[in-house]
Amino acid sequence: MSGRGFLNFIQLAMLLMALVAVALISAVVTMHFAIHGAEVQVPALKGMTVAQARAQTAGLGLNLDVDNRYYSGEVAAGHILTQSPAAGTVVRREWLVRVAESLGPQQVDVPDTRGLSEHAAELILRRASLDVALPVHLPTGAAAEGTVIAQDPPAHAQDIAQPSVSLLVAAPSDEHSDGWVMPDLNGIQVSAAMSALSKAGIRVAPPAFAGISIPRVGQGAVAPSVTVAPGAVIAQSPAAGVRIEQSTLVKITVAR
Repeated sequence: MSGRGFLNFIQLAMLLMALVAVALISAVVTMHFAIHGAEVQVPALKGMTVAQARAQTAGLGLNLDVDNRYYSGEVAAGHILTQSPAAGTVVRREWLVRVAESLGPQQVDVPDTRGLSEHAAELILRRASLDVALPVHLPTGAAAEGTVIAQDPPAHAQDIAQPSVSLLVAAPSDEHSDGWVMPDLNGIQVSAAMSALSKAGIRVAPPAFAGISIPRVGQGAVAPSVTVAPGAVIAQSPAAGVRIEQSTLVKITVAR
């Protein structure tokens, strides 16, 4: 090969390498924008009306779900109290943003349902515009089966957080058993859970508190589907359905 031909070969090789480098850089830049172009920052929604929050999140390609409602003397009814993920968090488009809506100051009186049947208690509470949490059934010989033996919050309580009442309902006692079947406390407010166990004479350790984690970007585009209210039981030991003695020390973990 002549000197001139060799020089042309070198120039052609360098040109090809330059084109390959440009293509690689272009691919990297394109991938970068493809990934980060699908991410958005969660806006600050606290204080907005639900309609304003929906419009704000929809404009960013995010979904909004009102999963809790609380009484508040500081935030007007119909406005956002809290949100998750927090403002400024970077998430993927179509991520689900969960918010709690203010109901304004408490304006309902909590009825006394003790001694009523579970069905009658639920009717009275719903007529008072209160929700009924999943009842806890506890074997006891001190009350007729199916009657309410305790409630949380108590009758005529003021400054309650949510429009929701938890009921402790008498279940049939097992005369052939030397213990109790551990009820399922998950989702029950901690005060109601501890009251239920204490009334049965079961020892309860001081509750442990844990935050509810939210997956970071890159761990999947679907947000957790289980809604947990602050103050609700998220774990228990022994597990539900396990037969326990009165001397058993029950441990519960509560959502912070």
